[in-house]
Amino acid sequence: MFSTRLIQYARLLIGDCAEKGQRIVTAESCTGGLIAGCLTEIAGSSAVVDCGYVTYSNEAKRDLLGVPGDMLADYGAVSEPVARAMAEGALQESRAHIAVAVTGIAGPGGGTPMKPVGLVHIACLRENRRMLHEVYHFGDLGRSEIRMKTIEGAFDLIKQQLER
Repeated sequence: MFSTRLIQYARLLIGDCAEKGQRIVTAESCTGGLIAGCLTEIAGSSAVVDCGYVTYSNEAKRDLLGVPGDMLADYGAVSEPVARAMAEGALQESRAHIAVAVTGIAGPGGGTPMKPVGLVHIACLRENRRMLHEVYHFGDLGRSEIRMKTIEGAFDLIKQQLER
């Protein structure tokens, strides 16, 4: 399911987290658990991966991660404030040290001129560090490709947090 390159990246992240005593939690919308799935492809990942939240609906984002309902109404699920709130909620609700959150539009439908297919927000928070956020405009590459690129973007932010 995952490319050799993504598996190698996951292996490096698992090793770096283990070396630094850091545990990861994921909060995923458009990837539907694939980030956690890719990380847990690695033997020994249980020492690093605390848990994963698949919060596909707005209700799940609100109920499981504490994303404010008015934030969802004002900005929409696919937005920087919501990605940041997802990361904060995941870190707070877990025993992890690093949270990565993703929300986006993987398509093929669901896009609008303001929020087209391929728009993805990724936020990553590490305890006692500044939150990182990236917005990606992958374009309409197809659902699978957008989701795989989102995993790579999430791994990039986790790596940046580990290097700080």
